[in-house]
Amino acid sequence: MHKSLTTLGLLCVLATPAYAADTTTQKQLDELTARIKALETNAQQLRDEAAAALAAAKAARDELDKMKNEQNNAAVAAVSAPAQPSAAPSGANGNAFNPAIAVILNGLYAYHSKDPNTFARSGFPGGTEPIPRGISLGESEVSFAANIDDKFYGQLTLSYDDNGDSAHTNIEEAFIDTTALPAGFTLRAGRFFSDVGYLNSHHAHTDNFVDRPLVYQALLADQYGDDGVQVHWLAPTDFYLSLGGELFRGDNFPTAGAGHNGVGAKTAFIHAGGDVGDDNSWLGGVSMLKFDTRNGEDGFSGDETLYIADGTWKWAPQGNTKDGGVTVRSEYMIDHRDGVVDLTQAASQPLVDVFALDATELSEPWTGTRRGMYIEGVYRINRTWDTGYRFDKLWAPNSGPYASSFDSSRHSVMLTWRNSEFSLLRLQYSHDEINPNQTDNALYLQYQVSLGAHGAHKF
Repeated sequence: MHKSLTTLGLLCVLATPAYAADTTTQKQLDELTARIKALETNAQQLRDEAAAALAAAKAARDELDKMKNEQNNAAVAAVSAPAQPSAAPSGANGNAFNPAIAVILNGLYAYHSKDPNTFARSGFPGGTEPIPRGISLGESEVSFAANIDDKFYGQLTLSYDDNGDSAHTNIEEAFIDTTALPAGFTLRAGRFFSDVGYLNSHHAHTDNFVDRPLVYQALLADQYGDDGVQVHWLAPTDFYLSLGGELFRGDNFPTAGAGHNGVGAKTAFIHAGGDVGDDNSWLGGVSMLKFDTRNGEDGFSGDETLYIADGTWKWAPQGNTKDGGVTVRSEYMIDHRDGVVDLTQAASQPLVDVFALDATELSEPWTGTRRGMYIEGVYRINRTWDTGYRFDKLWAPNSGPYASSFDSSRHSVMLTWRNSEFSLLRLQYSHDEINPNQTDNALYLQYQVSLGAHGAHKF
């Protein structure tokens, strides 16, 4: 009996370590299983967080693309709509007695190999006189602009022009715009530049060259503006599309006399534009001006219709034209006249070749067509430098009092240095083939500065 108890005790002592070992192993297995489950839970959380982050990044990228497209469309749309500050929600404008004031100062030095006072461009009487020799103050301007209230915006621009022989201070623009019409409509009333073509509605200080293209000088005296009203419609499309029309008094070149009871000029135009990828954008349009002229500056009386086609292409990395890029622009004009010309009045123009007129007649029918175009390319090297080339061409009429077999042309190259967006210096050389026996080589040096608040330039 005693031996049996001893044996049983010995067996219990030997079994205790084995039982303890089995218990420890099971505990370790349980802990390892718990850790694996925790890791799996954390991994699933990380996967969920990564998926949420990817979804947020995609949404942010989509929103950024949408904002970029809206900004690009707004930049293209600016070609026909002036930059206007937002009206106060209450209808009262906080800037009513503190409008934005902008001043543009412009100065020139010009050298001509041919005396500009002797220029006589056959086929194109009247128009703009050449830039005078020597130092002169070019067209400078001061502009006031502000929202009037929640429904109207106003702008007044005064210009000063000194061509060497005489100085002029003019009310260049003075108009009001509606800001709250429905369905994309805008009305403008007052004195303003017509929205036909491309350059016509742009102020001269925004040009890439010292002077306007020949076709603008000859057919529009640089640009056509007058007292009138305009209706403009911006289509609700993904790309830029606008249509409009204007009624003008008709007192300024090329028309005169305010025919049809004070409505002597009518216009119609359509502009369209958009983006091609991230780097390219375009703008094009067709326009028509119709004049009922009575004793115009060039002696013409009758019906005149001017047709304009314009196109602009811009390329820049990511569409940022400030840091670099290329702009190519062209406009083509056809001017058709049906009436008579008073030769005595036409001969009084300083740039008209009086020897080409028939002095035995006081008037002569003028029915015919004149044409003109320009094409220019500007390379924006960086924010400081840009350079460009422009080719101008005029086609004189084949019949009538100013018929000519010679067609004028001009080549111009320029280099511009910009210290900032508010100041520039520009050097330009032009070779102008005026007539078979008249050629002018011109060199210009221009400075231009901007003072005060100035809105963004159009596309």
